[in-house]
Amino acid sequence: MRVTLAVGDPGSGSVGAPNDLGRWLRRHPELRDRVTTEPGHEPVAGTMGTAGELLSLLLAPGGMTAALAAAVVAWLQNRRGTQTVTITLPDGTQVTVSSERVRGLTAEASGEVAERVAEAIRPRQDTSDGDSAARDRAPQGGA
Repeated sequence: MRVTLAVGDPGSGSVGAPNDLGRWLRRHPELRDRVTTEPGHEPVAGTMGTAGELLSLLLAPGGMTAALAAAVVAWLQNRRGTQTVTITLPDGTQVTVSSERVRGLTAEASGEVAERVAEAIRPRQDTSDGDSAARDRAPQGGA
């Protein structure tokens, strides 16, 4: 399953953040060889600049979603300012995690957020009702 990560919002001052997150993810042995950088999309009419670089990961079955979720939460906790990471799944479902929501969490609470994010991005076996499956993936609470 290929997922895409976008950092911040256009014009949010998150210059260099995708590269920083990419380096952070490459420190994790189970994610290291799965991270690639992609150019951002063309800017929306009436806006300045591009949407920035995107990170793409190919996740295999198993603990990959947990490793990605934990790495993203930890990276956000270590960032200054407000940052967001939006994880986009192949079906278009998006899961967004913000540093505002995770920075001050205890280790236990940040683990719980990482578990909710992992559950939200974990592929479902039965996708016969794609809309309800996508709604079920949205993390609740601190993410």
